[in-house]
Amino acid sequence: MSPLHPVIAEVTQRIRERSRERRAAYLARIDAAAGRGPHRARLACGNLAHGFAACPAADKAMLRGGVAPNLGIVTAYNDMLSAHQPLERFPALIKDAAREAGATAQVAGGVPAMCDGVTQGRDGMELSLFSREVIALSTAVALSHDMFDAALYLGVCDKIVPGLMIGALGFGHLPAIFVPAGPMTSGLPNDEKSRVRQRYAEGKATREELLEAEARSYHGPGTCTFYGTANSNQMLMELMGLHLPGSSFVHPNTPLRDALTREAARRAAAITALGDDYRPIGRIVDERAIVNGVIGLHATGGSTNHLLHLVAIAAAAGIELRLEDFDALSAVVPLLARVYPNGSADVNHFHAAGGLGFLVGELLDAGLLHADVETIAGPGLARYRVEARLGADGRVEFVPAAKRSADPDVLRPVAEPFRRDGGLRVLRGNLGTAAIKVSAVPEDRLAIEAPCRIFSEQREVKQAFERGELDRDVVVVVRFQGPKANGMPELHQLTPILGVLQKRGHRVALVTDGRMSGASGQVPAAIHVSPEAASGGPLARLCDGDVVRLDARAGTLEARVDAAEWAARAPATADLSAHGSGMGRELFALFREAVGAADRGASVF
Repeated sequence: MSPLHPVIAEVTQRIRERSRERRAAYLARIDAAAGRGPHRARLACGNLAHGFAACPAADKAMLRGGVAPNLGIVTAYNDMLSAHQPLERFPALIKDAAREAGATAQVAGGVPAMCDGVTQGRDGMELSLFSREVIALSTAVALSHDMFDAALYLGVCDKIVPGLMIGALGFGHLPAIFVPAGPMTSGLPNDEKSRVRQRYAEGKATREELLEAEARSYHGPGTCTFYGTANSNQMLMELMGLHLPGSSFVHPNTPLRDALTREAARRAAAITALGDDYRPIGRIVDERAIVNGVIGLHATGGSTNHLLHLVAIAAAAGIELRLEDFDALSAVVPLLARVYPNGSADVNHFHAAGGLGFLVGELLDAGLLHADVETIAGPGLARYRVEARLGADGRVEFVPAAKRSADPDVLRPVAEPFRRDGGLRVLRGNLGTAAIKVSAVPEDRLAIEAPCRIFSEQREVKQAFERGELDRDVVVVVRFQGPKANGMPELHQLTPILGVLQKRGHRVALVTDGRMSGASGQVPAAIHVSPEAASGGPLARLCDGDVVRLDARAGTLEARVDAAEWAARAPATADLSAHGSGMGRELFALFREAVGAADRGASVF
């Protein structure tokens, strides 16, 4: 194993220094909350009786005795989300395994779980980012009864895992294990689905053809199989040591998945403060674990949404992560995976090629991960260079991961990467600060300079496209899409349109203070522009026809406007009243008023 790369060591130390006071205060707080003995022993008799009143007799006796661990289950189950539908069965599996381990388990509470795939382009999408904060708050409510010695978190998708993480870190004295449900089996190949979407955008495919393609892609229980935010979440939990090793991409409703879920309960019971291997989440998630998460994001071409979520998660642990840290780490971390939209394979192909066990081993051997971290499985990240299998006794076995990729078109070693860098860049200039994901962008499109066309709504872009007004070199600017403006919805519906224009040979880019999907791909997109237009940010000064240059190589985002004229321009405003009500949006006004900037995690906390 090579020594830790000096840039990774330097970035980690920089984060540690800037976070020193906040982190120390956080650790002091969770240490004070830890106390001694079972947490429910602090409760008065009436409180405790309420807490176990509905339990089976045997569980009630153990809870009254006050000497065995009690595990809290925080679940994001609902049966509309394919990724969360399998979680329905998990509490029973966990309770049964807890009893075998001499512990008890209770469902502490549920958290909401919405699907961006259902709400894309709809008014409900404007609640999506803020649902992360609601999930964090709901997690706190679930755990506020102080009945638990550890917690298991059941969630998979976009805002759900980050929200659960933020809530769990608020109870950082409790050990925490994240329990995934796994991806659905492969459906319609991703490149075929993409072709149908683009044909539909051009009016060459019917709605029925499009619906059939989508239904063949998203066809059963489990996570969507492209490498968007949901599957990036699973990678992060494993690389940060909060999943059982090898558990991220095992299919739901299989004997191995059930065995992993049961093993998670047994492990949670073993790492409480009541035993001799206490592993609170607030200690596991330190600066090294956060950096490992960023490195995993780069190495796999993960979701741009984690430029928001990882910053917010780090802050919940008293750690200040900045976009400049992502940028510095991207320069030294190679891209080792090609999974749609950065390739044609899906996460099942990635897992079959060697998956995270192979990836962790490669990065550790090259000195590109902190090896000396604590994890829920024990000390050291080397515990994660394994594959989970079902043993003859029906329990999980962890076997060494393959040392060679089974498919170098999907997964490669550090010595032969798809790219020498991670593909996430930070752009700066007179238009503000933005992020761009370039891992799938063709080399000849990394710098785009063209007149801009300005829009304030996603649907306006579609209408202009249908009128033929964008059939040229153009920088499409969609502003007033930041968190204060309308909750920062993803602008996923723009992807097929811009893809069509690029395929026609035009030099096209997107600039927005909103989000693109975690599945942003081949069209260069400067996203999360900060300060946002609704706060008077520079995007509000742009006028139709201004020449804009986006240069991912140089790391710049500039309006080519005379400096004196630029300074004299008053920022434009937009009537955002239509975004303030309907589909529950009126209930989120306080979030829009309180939210921070995108480059600080777009958080209300």
